[in-house]
Amino acid sequence: MSKLEQSIAVIGGGPAGLMAAQELAAGGVRVDVYDAMPSVGRKFLLAGRGGMNITHAEDYAKFVTRYGARAGVLRPMLDAFGPQQVRDWVHALGIDTFVGTSGRVFPTEMKAAPLLRAWLHRLRESGVHFHQRHRWLGWNEDGSLRIESPQGEFAVRADAVVLALGGASWARLGSDGAWAPVLAGRGVDVAPLAPANCGFDIGWSEHFASRYAGQPLTTVAVGGRKGQMVVTATGIEGGLVYAFAAPWRDRIAAGGSAVIELDLLPDLSHQRVLDELSHPRGSRSMSSFLQSRLHIKGVKTGLLHEVLNKDEFHDVERVAKVLKALPLRLRSTRPIDEAISSAGGVRFESLDGTMLRSMPGVFVAGEMMDWEAPTGGYLLTACFASGLQAGRDALKWVSHRA
Repeated sequence: MSKLEQSIAVIGGGPAGLMAAQELAAGGVRVDVYDAMPSVGRKFLLAGRGGMNITHAEDYAKFVTRYGARAGVLRPMLDAFGPQQVRDWVHALGIDTFVGTSGRVFPTEMKAAPLLRAWLHRLRESGVHFHQRHRWLGWNEDGSLRIESPQGEFAVRADAVVLALGGASWARLGSDGAWAPVLAGRGVDVAPLAPANCGFDIGWSEHFASRYAGQPLTTVAVGGRKGQMVVTATGIEGGLVYAFAAPWRDRIAAGGSAVIELDLLPDLSHQRVLDELSHPRGSRSMSSFLQSRLHIKGVKTGLLHEVLNKDEFHDVERVAKVLKALPLRLRSTRPIDEAISSAGGVRFESLDGTMLRSMPGVFVAGEMMDWEAPTGGYLLTACFASGLQAGRDALKWVSHRA
């Protein structure tokens, strides 16, 4: 059988699926991409609304550590298609990039749509066939794929399959996790899907929530790491929260809740804070005094009232301590569908490379694999890298069976 007679189906039109399709098309096989949504790359486009963060420019050795316990297994994929290769690939599509002050890498226009349009144009030129509103349902008894389309269900036969179905966040964009029980039923070891890069519920008082929901907490720190977060009606979310979301989530799962300490004045030592508060207050209210001596006001003052009673709020030593280590009890994560990404998925122990051990000829890529990473370009880079690897593995598989 010639390569052109071989057919590989890619299920899922997100970054991992599209990268797999790109590699497969370059290998000379027929490639059909099936996606349940009316158009591909919907979550990719949403992620780019606030600025398309495609990768990160930090030292590569440090970059790899961002994948935590899965850094070792992802390292070979990232070695093949890491941050610099991502930038080179974007440039080859005719789009320039720049490095922001935080080290994050963006397209010059800061938008995802031009990048996706250029990529899809290149894929179509290479012969990739796209099938929108085509939902994968699993397999028929004869091994063919079950595909549901607007015209009804039909079967697809392919020499290999790449599954790139995403996790379980933002279901309305296509990542609904419906694949998990299907694969589990086929003997695949699937770690439970859980929210990652998510917000947390605290349970504010009604007064605090009504007054401060939506307010940013700028220049705060957790565990010595400075950043920003946002107060929500039920708790907290934002960049600094996402950086610690995985360990906080795991602590809640293990103990029912997790207490964190928030430093409201990370640029000042505890002694400096205490010294400032030791000045005579005179007739000023404590709130006015805090604002004049330490610029504590608004939502930060509100947080003090959330954790201190009336007497404590006027105790200088107690206030100084809480300003540097304000305790917040996280009661639960926000629902997985609200999370930026999800953890869990197909365990690497179930794989030979990217191929399912229990289902030869079926490969997986992207967020449906059991890894997680913080925001900052790490998610996209690993999706690209694993998609490329799945494409290469599928090509090797069909070539050996030709």
